[in-house]
Amino acid sequence: MAEKLREKNAPDPMRLEVLRRLPKEIMEQLNKEEIKAFLYEDEWPDSLREKLKDYLE
Repeated sequence: MAEKLREKNAPDPMRLEVLRRLPKEIMEQLNKEEIKAFLYEDEWPDSLREKLKDYLE
């Protein structure tokens, strides 16, 4: 339920900025659900973590 409420709100500005700075090649690999997860969810799907593994600290 909390995830649905958060999705209606604007995404975290820092997450949005990070998403904008990702290389084009990475952005082209992300699907709609992964982008939503990146912007709004605390728990990411394994597919998203795998695609971003080189960019995570």
